[in-house]
Amino acid sequence: MKKMIIFDPAMCCSTGVCGPAVNPDLLRVSTVINRLKNKGIIIERYNLTNNPQAFVDNTIINGLLNSDGVEILPVTILAGEVVKTKQYPTNAEFSKLLEIPEEYLKTKIQIKTKDCGCKGGCC
Repeated sequence: MKKMIIFDPAMCCSTGVCGPAVNPDLLRVSTVINRLKNKGIIIERYNLTNNPQAFVDNTIINGLLNSDGVEILPVTILAGEVVKTKQYPTNAEFSKLLEIPEEYLKTKIQIKTKDCGCKGGCC
């Protein structure tokens, strides 16, 4: 299985999903990563604020930062190769890059209420 690493720009917390104005793309990426990890996919995520040593230790990201600066972030590396810079992968890209079914990325939400009119009480 291929290993994916995402190097995030500096953020206030490890996922960037905090504060009064949450970036929807960061929320999506955080959710996707959690779902992938739960499916056994090997994926790591490092934030420049919380994990600076990971940026120093990884020769690929270190070289990119030295040549292009922090504007190159986020950077996604798959199996030791840079596959995307300056943006997070879309859900379709996650699926294609990791060679996984798109169903792995879908979230199923069931809201059970009495007499909601939905079949089986689930909307």
